Amino acid sequence: MQLTGSEIVIECLKEQGVDTVFGYPGGTILNIYDALYKHPEIKHILTSHEQGAAHAADGYARATGKVGVCMATSGPGATNLVTGIATAFMDSVPMVAITANVVLPLLGKDTFQEVDIAGVTMPITKHGYIVKDINLLADTIRKAFAIARSGRPGPVLVDITKDVTAAKTEYRKKEAQELTLPVRYTQDDIDRAVKLIERSKKPFIYTGGGTVISGASKELMEFAHKIDSPVCDTLMGKGGFDGNDPLYTGMIGMHGTKASNLGVSQCDLLIAIGARFSDRVVGKASKFANKAKILHIDIDPAEINKNIRTDASIIGDVKEILSILVSKLGQKSNPEWIDKINSLKEQFPLKYESDKLTCPYIIEELYRQTNGEAIITTDVGQHQMWAAQYYKYSKPRTFISSGGLGTMGYGLGACIGAKVGCPDKTVINIAGDGCFRMNMNELATASRYDIPIIQVVINNSVLGMVRQWQTLFYDGRYSNTVLTDKVDYQTVARGLGCEAIRISKKEEVKDAVNKALSLNKPVLLECVIDPDDKVFPMVPAGAPIEEVFDADDLKENN
Repeated sequence: MQLTGSEIVIECLKEQGVDTVFGYPGGTILNIYDALYKHPEIKHILTSHEQGAAHAADGYARATGKVGVCMATSGPGATNLVTGIATAFMDSVPMVAITANVVLPLLGKDTFQEVDIAGVTMPITKHGYIVKDINLLADTIRKAFAIARSGRPGPVLVDITKDVTAAKTEYRKKEAQELTLPVRYTQDDIDRAVKLIERSKKPFIYTGGGTVISGASKELMEFAHKIDSPVCDTLMGKGGFDGNDPLYTGMIGMHGTKASNLGVSQCDLLIAIGARFSDRVVGKASKFANKAKILHIDIDPAEINKNIRTDASIIGDVKEILSILVSKLGQKSNPEWIDKINSLKEQFPLKYESDKLTCPYIIEELYRQTNGEAIITTDVGQHQMWAAQYYKYSKPRTFISSGGLGTMGYGLGACIGAKVGCPDKTVINIAGDGCFRMNMNELATASRYDIPIIQVVINNSVLGMVRQWQTLFYDGRYSNTVLTDKVDYQTVARGLGCEAIRISKKEEVKDAVNKALSLNKPVLLECVIDPDDKVFPMVPAGAPIEEVFDADDLKENN
């Protein structure tokens, strides 16, 4: 069957089970869009900006577990994808970004809208291709999908010259293939881990995004209860372990709970599962869990001993390894240790000011009215930490946020992608006003396709997290963090075709949330809070995590 390169692109997407593409057309990619026009079985979501397309593909992938796909034209279209590609790379999200470039004879000649996008994205992709020969096109796309979803997932770029999209060649359909990765762990690795666990009196599990990615929630639950260990999670690990389980202690790290931070600092065995010991978790590396042996389980060998030296490690799929460990371990009981951790949880609960409208109160009301069943996406900052702390995630793929890159403007695109991928779920994006301003044009995308998302804007008229640092560490010098402008978010939302609700009092929250949930259309919920509200607990950057402090500690020290 003779097909053009553009037709081959579409057929390969169908081979891979792609049902949705997020993108924005332009000159060099027109042939592909012309071929897409003839295939309504693949839904195309036209975003307001290419960055929104990349974030939407990312959110779609995180919510569904499938590979997200975005497309853009050459030059600025391709470079507008870069932040979204980097976001996906840092958080191990399977994504394929398809771009088109100028015709082969004009490559490297500073042609109109020419950029070496494969070169630009080399450090932020698992792999990148530039296809200059139509005979290599189909297999290249197939490889891109296999690489994106195999092992530790990540984004792959496929850049195709425009003449390849127009040329013709023979096409033969193939079933989607998986890459078979070599088994890296040995029986000795398993045996060493079992011995460490059996000898431990005070184990602590620290779980990250790898648990979610591998679909290992059930295995992690069995493992934690088998060894009778408390469990903390990272931002990316939310939902990998049930946030309502008695063994759960909350998030670890810079804005982790005191129970998690102090517990990890006192344990005798730290079991890191699908986590990478990032600086926001570890704080001062030389002081991190320095009373404990460390067992690290991860699929990526590059993460072993990268940030923290381990006493034992198992390189492989978390789901598979936890199943093996559960089968080899007897039932353990650590009553004194569990009592110690429970006393920390009772002594240092999360708390906030209850006499005024706050973001934690709003998030708790969202939790109540959605029965904890919503998918929550966030932008980056104070609201992100509050969303991680006060909404209890009991299932994987229900908390979607930019962790590694910390991308302001990420949440709305991701929210749209998650809702498109999971139409039966309630999907809510929580953003600060500073983040929302960066990509609020994507409300037009939600209204264009009548995608019923809820956009919560926590409006404190400041860049909240940066201002918090300025208050605590820069003597209140608020350099360029006060948003003293005249933006009316209600007018913006309505102008972009969405409903809008504004609340400024605590007693308005319940009815406003109820209305937003019942509208079944894109709606903005603006919540006006105090600019001086802060996220606690907190650990200063670079400090040991046991030096975690909260508002009460600040009052005592002052």
